[in-house]
Amino acid sequence: MSLGKLANCSRCDALFVQAVRDICPKCYQQVEQEYELCARFLRKRENRGSNIYQVSEATGVSVKQITKFIKEGRISIAGNPHLGYPCERCDSLIHTGNLCDSCIHSLKHDITQDLEVMKRLDEEKNPGNSTAVYRGKRNTDE
Repeated sequence: MSLGKLANCSRCDALFVQAVRDICPKCYQQVEQEYELCARFLRKRENRGSNIYQVSEATGVSVKQITKFIKEGRISIAGNPHLGYPCERCDSLIHTGNLCDSCIHSLKHDITQDLEVMKRLDEEKNPGNSTAVYRGKRNTDE
């Protein structure tokens, strides 16, 4: 049975004995209080149409922490239709993943273009390894 290891808290950088979480007990208590503030705010019927920025402003909890609560499943977006979190690339509100559909499409397009450029450069560098094969005209007199 392991007792844990010494680690620095990812929130406050304090030294603590890490057993399960990557934050110290003091920060864990603060996170739980922040969660209760958000949950209490969203339980009120008049606040159910709030977006993440309105929840953050009303509760004083950071958008980053509220995003973490949503991704962990602690705050449900099912009963809160306007509640989402920002895309990591363009900041538009999303409900799942890390990127919005537009950014995913854009990244896929960029990757495809990069692969095509790399393939062309490789073909220019090594012309003998080209996939295109030249086939000469056959002599029918033979």
